[in-house]
Amino acid sequence: MDWSGNISFPEFSLLGFTQNEESTFPLFCIFFFMYIITLLTNIFMVVLIKTFNHLHTPMYFFLGQLSFLDTCYSSVISPRMLINFFTKDRSISITGCAAQMYFFVALGSTESFFLAAMSYDRYVAVCKPLLYIVTMTKPTCISLIVVSYVIGLLHSLIYVIYIFKLPFCKSHGIDHFFCDVLPLLKLSCSDTTLIEILLFTFTGSICMSCLLLIVVSYLLIISTILKIRSAKGRIQTFSTCTSHITVVSIYFGTILFMYLRPREKYKSNQDVVISVFYTIVIPLLNPIIYSVRNREVKTAIRKALGL
Repeated sequence: MDWSGNISFPEFSLLGFTQNEESTFPLFCIFFFMYIITLLTNIFMVVLIKTFNHLHTPMYFFLGQLSFLDTCYSSVISPRMLINFFTKDRSISITGCAAQMYFFVALGSTESFFLAAMSYDRYVAVCKPLLYIVTMTKPTCISLIVVSYVIGLLHSLIYVIYIFKLPFCKSHGIDHFFCDVLPLLKLSCSDTTLIEILLFTFTGSICMSCLLLIVVSYLLIISTILKIRSAKGRIQTFSTCTSHITVVSIYFGTILFMYLRPREKYKSNQDVVISVFYTIVIPLLNPIIYSVRNREVKTAIRKALGL
């Protein structure tokens, strides 16, 4: 698709974090280290789940898929960002910008559905344990993953089509380190109110529907846990859910704060910091949270390391 007809310049320029050359190298080192750790921990998690038989369960199947998704999600943003620290030419083609936004939104939306599917898995495991094996079969798990990807890809396509049909003539400089939705909308020389309402309705619908499923699942889980007579049994049962609850709280809290605020409350510097958190920090934290708070994963790690 040719996007150039609506744009008065041949390409965009990613302005990045700062124009201060003194802070360039420290920032590069920090983000390079974070990206490498993100790749290593997420790939290690995928290999770990594939290798150890006691992790061949629906819960860890979803966790492996989440780690793979986080690897891709981080790789859509970080490599280009790192290159831009040491190049004066921070330009990105219109097609490249559209592709980056497409995969960023698609993978982000897909992760929301993954987290919802994982909460459903925990609900069945805790509330209907006798039906767990027949409910969470391998075809069912694969179907949930495929549906999550399909909806995420279609949702992202709507974003890209509508945004890149807008006329851009205010500036070619995107005040961000990647092609995000809000900084691009600010560059349009037309009224974007209707587009913002439409796009944010899609985002709000996906986030709130996934979040609603998660909340309902955990309300039912808590209700079931409270019926367990022994305190030790309640703690052990709830401990199987704490990692997922932590990841959900961090992910959805950040996304809702970023994209569902009134437009007048958006501040460029603040938004860049928040964007760093959900594009770079969260993919780094997810495997660590599941490793630290999950006994079976820790056992597998010790076996893999020969400890």
